[in-house]
Amino acid sequence: MMTDPIADMLTRIRNALQIERPFVDIPASNIKVAIAGALQREGYIWDFEVIENSPQNILRVNLKYGPNGERVIQKIYRESKPGRRNYQDLRSMPEVLQGLGVSILSTSKGVLSNREAKQQGVGGELLCTIW
Repeated sequence: MMTDPIADMLTRIRNALQIERPFVDIPASNIKVAIAGALQREGYIWDFEVIENSPQNILRVNLKYGPNGERVIQKIYRESKPGRRNYQDLRSMPEVLQGLGVSILSTSKGVLSNREAKQQGVGGELLCTIW
């Protein structure tokens, strides 16, 4: 049994970037699909798709690289963990590298980036940080 599936997703992405894979396959769940959607809206991945499979669906994330093969995602790490949840309200939401990076939050309006959450005026659980 896996204790933190979001950390597993981020580790799989990090490992695939290290060996310059064009895509990575992850066991799918609703929260992982929502995180992939936030990463796509912010421009860190090309796209993603859910592949129907038995017994569990697979989330295929197509990774994004620059014109010379450089990684778009330099760092990606988990902020809130099962043993220590990290909640941020609208006023205390951190800027990642003065706006060059992005944080992904689980809010009452869905999984949003910190920019989207500020526009909608909501806070939530800080899931991960990417730059």
